[in-house]
Amino acid sequence: MSASGPADEEGRQKKRAPWGMMAIVLLTGLALVRHGSGQHDAGPPQPAAAAGTTSALSHAGAPAALQYSVVSRVRIPAIQVDAPVVPVGLDMSGWVSAPPPESPNLAGWFTGGVSPGEKGTAVIVGHVDNKDGPAVFYGLGALKRGDRVEVRRLDRKTAVFEIYGNEVFDKTHFPGDRVYGSKGTPELRVITCGGGFSEEHGYAGNVVVFARMVEVR
Repeated sequence: MSASGPADEEGRQKKRAPWGMMAIVLLTGLALVRHGSGQHDAGPPQPAAAAGTTSALSHAGAPAALQYSVVSRVRIPAIQVDAPVVPVGLDMSGWVSAPPPESPNLAGWFTGGVSPGEKGTAVIVGHVDNKDGPAVFYGLGALKRGDRVEVRRLDRKTAVFEIYGNEVFDKTHFPGDRVYGSKGTPELRVITCGGGFSEEHGYAGNVVVFARMVEVR
């Protein structure tokens, strides 16, 4: 895939809905991974209490926000994630779409928000598992404060985010404003399913990683 030109990027920016409006839609609950099998004996790791503090890191020395760019890849070295990223939107029911469950090592960038590195809160989603076993974000709940997420963009820049929180939220009480609200700096949320699992309802919650951009390569 070739990089988009200025005209293409301007067009995408004009089409992008205001993030506040998207947050209202998503506040009904974020059932990202409704095909999770939950068949693994121990289940995916869940965030530790120490990782759940979501007070932001200091803004001192933070790099300037980037311009819009399509996303191509996400790396999370601490959990051995190195995955291509595809654009995703909302499905017919108003949920954030996830990448096809039959492609386990695939993440999705929610195009209703900003691109990673822009000022505001960008969102990357992915499956925790599928019928065959663990998927791209199976290990997401194990991430800790200080771990990093690297997002490669088609403008050949890599936005590096440092994690400052990792929590699991019940889908019926998903705190949309807290998760998606802009902090005034480039932030990233990486989201998958988590919490308890039942055959009838699937996963009860969503694991949400909170991170802020600290470097541009």
